[in-house]
Amino acid sequence: MTERRLRKEAGPVGLLYASLGGMIGSGWLFGSLHAAKLAGPLSMWSWIIGAVAVLLLALVYSELVTLLPKSGALVHLSHLSHGDLLGRIWGWILFFGYVTIAPVEVMAVLTYANNYLPGLVDPHSGLLTHLGFFAAIICLALIVALNLLAIRWVLLINSAATWWKIAIPVLTIGVLLSHAHHVENLHAAAGHYEFSGIFTAVASAGVIFSFFGFRQAIDLAGETDNPSRNIPLAVIGSVLIAALIYVGLQFAFLLALDPAQIGNDWRSLHFTGVTGPLAALSVSVGATWWAIVLYADAIASPGGTGFIYTTASSRVTMAAGEMRTLPQSLAEVNGHGVPVRALIVTFLAGAIFFFPFPSWQKLVGYISSVTVLSYGLGPIVLLHLRRTLPDAPRPFRLRFVWLFAPAAFIISNWIVLWTGLATANVLFGMIAVMFLAYTAYHYLFRAAPKGAFGWRQIAWVFPYFIGLWLLLVYGPASLGGNGALSFGEDMLISAVFSLVIMGLALATGVRAEDSAEYLEQLISAPEQAAP
Repeated sequence: MTERRLRKEAGPVGLLYASLGGMIGSGWLFGSLHAAKLAGPLSMWSWIIGAVAVLLLALVYSELVTLLPKSGALVHLSHLSHGDLLGRIWGWILFFGYVTIAPVEVMAVLTYANNYLPGLVDPHSGLLTHLGFFAAIICLALIVALNLLAIRWVLLINSAATWWKIAIPVLTIGVLLSHAHHVENLHAAAGHYEFSGIFTAVASAGVIFSFFGFRQAIDLAGETDNPSRNIPLAVIGSVLIAALIYVGLQFAFLLALDPAQIGNDWRSLHFTGVTGPLAALSVSVGATWWAIVLYADAIASPGGTGFIYTTASSRVTMAAGEMRTLPQSLAEVNGHGVPVRALIVTFLAGAIFFFPFPSWQKLVGYISSVTVLSYGLGPIVLLHLRRTLPDAPRPFRLRFVWLFAPAAFIISNWIVLWTGLATANVLFGMIAVMFLAYTAYHYLFRAAPKGAFGWRQIAWVFPYFIGLWLLLVYGPASLGGNGALSFGEDMLISAVFSLVIMGLALATGVRAEDSAEYLEQLISAPEQAAP
């Protein structure tokens, strides 16, 4: 049998560009408009809050992934702290959070392409047409096919595309501000947007979605030769660079708007006749030539992000195969270090999501909630391992961990709440169906003792999910609730609730000796497959 492993060919620059390439995708093409409609001139704060939230999570995961430098590490971490059952639940959440990114980027490409290839997107509903569905499947297949290349070529292609992806939004800031700068817009229609819109925009306008790309470096941790240096540099550096770009774009967008477009209500802001807000704004300020550039970038930016997310999605799927959360055959890699079967599953699952979520806006809210929910486990795992494995080698050690980790968990739960009740119903309903199906399979068909199910380790999960759902049900009307709690009251109660849940989770984690044994197995096990 010939051993086949993932190749350690990802350097610090490649990982930094992988994360940046994951962040600068479709979010910057649509996020400025949606954030302005929800928060008006305060929308710049939405990007700052989103960056702070992701940076907290990035710091947490920088320590975790250097402790466990394996590709698809996010899947392994939940097993490490709370055993097999919680690992399966979080593995499902991660899988669905990842495989939907490439489809949403494909939708962004087709939305802009509809301007010169009409018939892909319905101009009234914003949904894919029958032709659009066919084009979406072809685009997704092309992105997956390119990922059959060896990892060094994948990262080389992404690095080249990232230079373009950084340059275009930076130049867009300059173009918009040089053609129009209506400072009065920063005080326009002051009574026609809510302060809470700053926070709801983080979750539902594509703000937090735009920062999710930081995890690309984490997912490729097993393919770099110096994770202790390369991972923190890539993760933290990419978040800071992207934050500067996004805040600058929102500022330029606000000032470039004609005050007449705002009128008396930011919520009615829209552009007619042109699909794509930044291209439309470029036309309105007299920079039609730049709109043409943006149409070209609307292929490069989302396409590049979909490309690198497919790389990461296949690694997460591969890790789920290693943990048997998904079929074990998905863990196999070919002679070039590529998990081919995992890529095929990534394509099939992504294609399915075009049907229930046939628009960019519909998918973004779902992705934001499911992804942040999956990230929220990281602070719990970090604190658990600090307590159970205090002497384990940590190439990157987060200072003030007992401050940063709870803060990261609280803000993760806030973002889940900010996506609203309708999205939470879909998310928690999906998790419930998968859990019930697996429970039935375990007790009816699996040859394992009942005590091996892991009820103790997941005891905190039920009050956690139910509590978040109830906070939305009785929360403010702006989040879909019945208004029994104001926005501030809901956030305060959820912060206290988060700390209680974190305490329960830490109390039900696996024993120190089990964590140590499992960590040793993971570190020593090569990522390989039979030929």
